[in-house]
Amino acid sequence: MGDQSRYQKMYPVSWEQLQRDCRALSWRLMEKGPWKGIVAITRGGLVPAAIIARELDIRLIDTICLASYDWKNQGTATVLKTVDNDGEGWLLIDDLVDTGKTAQIARDMVPKAHFATVYAKPAGRPMVETFITEVSQDTWILFPWDAGTQFVQPIIQTSG
Repeated sequence: MGDQSRYQKMYPVSWEQLQRDCRALSWRLMEKGPWKGIVAITRGGLVPAAIIARELDIRLIDTICLASYDWKNQGTATVLKTVDNDGEGWLLIDDLVDTGKTAQIARDMVPKAHFATVYAKPAGRPMVETFITEVSQDTWILFPWDAGTQFVQPIIQTSG
């Protein structure tokens, strides 16, 4: 399993920020289309794919189902479901690209798809054609579906 100590920073993303970032990604992707459909990488790519599908009026959505994370631990990716096309004219959507290992598996399944993520880290960034925000490799992106509302200590009190 992965090493949790590699994450030194936390980047919390609210539902509102995710919506704005997905809409910004949609603007960029609109210029590169038209698109036949979307292949979402589950589970993280489902919400961005839904927002992008709405913004670009795409009704045909499929999924590639991969499992590689257990909370902050990144392990070996397991393929649970693939698709029946090479991706020509399709968008491949995920929430983020981290190390690029899972992205490589997805890219191999649909090599002709245009790969887009909302967030990218330096190690995985070369795997995607389009993204909105880059964060450092040592940052854990806390997505709204993984978070709850609670008190958070000021940064000054949490730094060593």
